[in-house]
Amino acid sequence: MSNLATHAGQAHGHDHGHDDHHHDSGETTVFGFWLYLMTDCILFASIFAVYAVLVNNVAGGPSGHDIFELPYVLGETALLLFSSITYGFAMLAFYKGNKKGVLSWLGLTFLFGLGFIGMEINEFHLLISEGYGPHRSGFLSAFFTLVGTHGLHVSAGLLWMAVMMYQVNKHGLTNTNKTRLSCLSLFWHFLDVVWICVFTVVYLLGVL
Repeated sequence: MSNLATHAGQAHGHDHGHDDHHHDSGETTVFGFWLYLMTDCILFASIFAVYAVLVNNVAGGPSGHDIFELPYVLGETALLLFSSITYGFAMLAFYKGNKKGVLSWLGLTFLFGLGFIGMEINEFHLLISEGYGPHRSGFLSAFFTLVGTHGLHVSAGLLWMAVMMYQVNKHGLTNTNKTRLSCLSLFWHFLDVVWICVFTVVYLLGVL
């Protein structure tokens, strides 16, 4: 009887230790991802600085006032803001143990993000078809680089989101998926903040 109690105690201790180890590992992963986001901040800050230097270098071409359509960009912004809200609902559903809710909200977030990317690609296509590509002037080069870099990050986030929907559907609401979704949440909200900066500095100031 005492041997059974000893083994049970050892098994419980092992499980508890495993949980603590996974908890520590998850926190370390999230912290490491925070460090990655800091390097991304430096990347975007550098591109913003280049844009600020080249914004008036139009070389006889169009300025932001000539090519930016604020209502269109407001539509893009709304899609990204809504996607950030729906991702928050996905995380709330995760904490409530609602797998179906997680998948539904992630799917809606994915559609909002996809709509944003579609509008951005359409904007680039229209500008290039009118002869306002990145080689036209320093201003347009900086514009395409800044907005395009953000768009690439959103595309990477959408790919990551699609993978996470598959993982949640297959493996359920595991601790590993919780850590990965938390990291993706940080990434997605970070892109939202960066876009607000892009909207303000590039588009809003550009049309004034």
